[in-house]
Amino acid sequence: MVNKTKALNNLRTRSPDQLKEHLLQLRKEAFNLRFQKANAQIKDFNRARLVRREIAQVKTIISEKAQAMPLK
Repeated sequence: MVNKTKALNNLRTRSPDQLKEHLLQLRKEAFNLRFQKANAQIKDFNRARLVRREIAQVKTIISEKAQAMPLK
């Protein structure tokens, strides 16, 4: 539980640009994992689930930061 909290706090301290870059990397990884699954080459089935979860967490943090910023 502590590791999850540390990971989320680490994500929350990043800038929106860093979060978007991290999101792009996660999406690429998810794409590659889907291909590995289709070709029966995947070794860590749990990793795909964890990547999807982290994508959702990053998207949530990005939207929280967007709502916190005042509109110009």
